[in-house]
Amino acid sequence: MTTLLLADRLASCYSGAIYDVLREFGVEKCVLPHTIKCVDVTHRIAGPAFTMAGARRELDPHETLLRWTEFLSKVPAGAVVVCQPNDDQLAHMGELSAETLLSRGVKGYVVDGGTRDTTYVLQIGFPVFCRYQTPADIVGRWVPTMFQHPVRIGDVTVYPDDLIFGDIDGVIVVPCDMAQRVVERIEEVMNTENRVRAAIRAGADPQQAYLKYGLF
Repeated sequence: MTTLLLADRLASCYSGAIYDVLREFGVEKCVLPHTIKCVDVTHRIAGPAFTMAGARRELDPHETLLRWTEFLSKVPAGAVVVCQPNDDQLAHMGELSAETLLSRGVKGYVVDGGTRDTTYVLQIGFPVFCRYQTPADIVGRWVPTMFQHPVRIGDVTVYPDDLIFGDIDGVIVVPCDMAQRVVERIEEVMNTENRVRAAIRAGADPQQAYLKYGLF
C-alpha cells in the first residue's frame, strides 16, 4: 500500500491512539517536543515527511530567497514538511510560503522553530506546527541547507517518508518501514475503544470493561 494511502487512513486517527500502538510495537522515541504546537488547534495533519534542515547564513537577500523558493518548488503534493532550522530567533514560515504550499497540495508544515504572518496563515487554513511566533524573517540570515535527509528534533530522528501525524495534542512520527502494520493496528484499537465507550455509556463498570476489552 502506498504511503499516501496509509496517510489518508492515518488522518482519521488521533495522536493518543497512534502513540499507544507505537509503544505496543516498542517504539519509544516517536513524539516531537511538546513545545511544538499547532497554530490552529482545530487542525490535523497526516502525510509522509519531506525533511529539511537549515542554518544561519549571512547571504545576499536575493540568494536567500532563491534558496527558499527552491525549497517551495521541491515539496510534493501530499507531503508534510518537517524542518529542523537549527535556529530559535527567526520565522521559518510565513503567509506567502504557506499559500504556495497549500496551493501545491502540501498537507502541512512542522518546524522546530518559528512562524510569522500568523493571522493570514490562520485565514488561509494551512496547518503549521511550530515553537513560537516572531515577525523577524529569514531574508539575508538563514537558508535551507539539506533536503530529504534525516533530521533530529528533540530525541526523535525523522526520516524522509516517515508518516507524520499532528493534532492538538502534538506531533508524532510513524517509521515508514512499519507504517502499514501500525495503521492497521491503530484502526483495530480505535474500533475496540468504540466498544469500550459504548459499554461505559451503557453503565458498565470501568474495570470490568477493561478486563473484557483489554484496553482503556
